[in-house]
Amino acid sequence: MNGKALAVLGCSLLLLVLAECQEKEKPHKATEKKATKELKANELKPPKAAGQRRQQAAAKALKAKARGKPTAPPSPVQPPASILTRVVARGQFQKVPDALTLAAGDTLELRCRGRSVRWRFPAYLQDEEEGRLRIKHFDRYSQLLVVNAAAADTGEYSCWSFQCRDSECRAGEDRMGKAFIFFTDPQELFVPTEDYYEVVQMRTNHPTLLPCQVTSPLAQVTLHREFPPEEVAVDGVDISYDVKRGFVIHRPRPSYAGSLFCMAGLDGVRQISTKYMLIYINYPSSAPKPTVSASAATVRVGENFNVTCTVFGEPEVAVDFTWEYPGQQIGRPPYVRERADLARRGGQVQKESESILYVDEARTIDEGLYTCTATNLQGTTAVSTRVRILPATPAPSGARSG
Repeated sequence: MNGKALAVLGCSLLLLVLAECQEKEKPHKATEKKATKELKANELKPPKAAGQRRQQAAAKALKAKARGKPTAPPSPVQPPASILTRVVARGQFQKVPDALTLAAGDTLELRCRGRSVRWRFPAYLQDEEEGRLRIKHFDRYSQLLVVNAAAADTGEYSCWSFQCRDSECRAGEDRMGKAFIFFTDPQELFVPTEDYYEVVQMRTNHPTLLPCQVTSPLAQVTLHREFPPEEVAVDGVDISYDVKRGFVIHRPRPSYAGSLFCMAGLDGVRQISTKYMLIYINYPSSAPKPTVSASAATVRVGENFNVTCTVFGEPEVAVDFTWEYPGQQIGRPPYVRERADLARRGGQVQKESESILYVDEARTIDEGLYTCTATNLQGTTAVSTRVRILPATPAPSGARSG
């Protein structure tokens, strides 16, 4: 190979090397330009403060909440465990439900956790003298035992665990357990009572209970009137039925007065309860509001005067009056007259009850406060007024006594 060919080959190799170097420098320049642009952009934006970042994060959270983004539900609060349990077998315990049904003749054993426990049970067991009820207190619990249970033992059983420090004991609401226990008896659909008739006052100020309790929650119970014989409608509004209590009259009326009884049916057996003699009492809605006034605020010795106390109230609501007056100090006998009439006030008929205290031939001892106290079944209210006694009018000059 001659020298000219070698020169051409060398130039070609040099051109190839220069081309490769230019290709490697292109991406480096692009990256440099990109970094330069980012640097300029950052130089235009000031750095974010920590408070600004927190505000933006809070704003994002509010937007997410507005879009309905699900959030973690709060942890449920666990109710306190019941301290009342039932012993079903040796070493086996059962949490007592709100209502429990057992058979007459069974044995009931309840345990209440706590160091100082008090029990409440049906009143029939309190007077029971056969020793079927037994209560024992241990270090960490108390035991209630009813052997050979009867239908009359049906009712609510409850216990409290007292927290005692030194000599002071108190019961917490979270340290209580209760359950209603039915003792079924095919021959006793109603809890037995000693009374054939029971008088029940049906007052207008609160619901009236007819306590015909059944021994089985499966019994079908209806309410009846003895005379005229008819079934009383139970609509759940005026009258409702509670299997643990009986019938409740929420809106007492005069038409409900009379002799009523309950009838229960179960498995082909029908029985009636104790008869309830309902007496309707129009109970006042509030205590009386008397007003008192004297015939004259100033009276001279020897003159007569009276003080009147008035009460406007509901018809058929009786009001009793009593007086306190200065003459009581020396035993001056009062003369009081009372009356009651119906009057129309504000478009309503009300009863106007009035008591008038008469004072004849006033003396200086009669000066002072006259207090009237009015009382009804709802309460008592007292009002007072003052009477001033002046000396007798002097006789005209020159007059002679006869």
